[in-house]
Amino acid sequence: MDHHADSQKNSGTDERVGRIRDVLSQAAATHHEVYRFVDGADDDWASWYAEWLINLSALPELLGTTPVRSELVYELVKLHREYTAAPRQEDWETFSAKHLLADLRPGARV
Repeated sequence: MDHHADSQKNSGTDERVGRIRDVLSQAAATHHEVYRFVDGADDDWASWYAEWLINLSALPELLGTTPVRSELVYELVKLHREYTAAPRQEDWETFSAKHLLADLRPGARV
């Protein structure tokens, strides 16, 4: 077993999770700024996020693929529901970054 290779792989994954978390944080800040006049109220927030993440962020590069917009909307809503269903130690951005990388990277689904 090559522990060094496993360590490098985990380090690369951890770095990408951190970068995806940062992209999600930037999306949240941008969304808040855009919707500040309505106190951030946006029932269709996941559609806005998906559009922004695909077209105006590094998310496709970090995932190694450009997600289909409808799939990303679905994933964001699903992750929001999972995150809010139970108390969590980590913030939404970190929780979601881990799941998006695992679920949307090339080869994640057979």
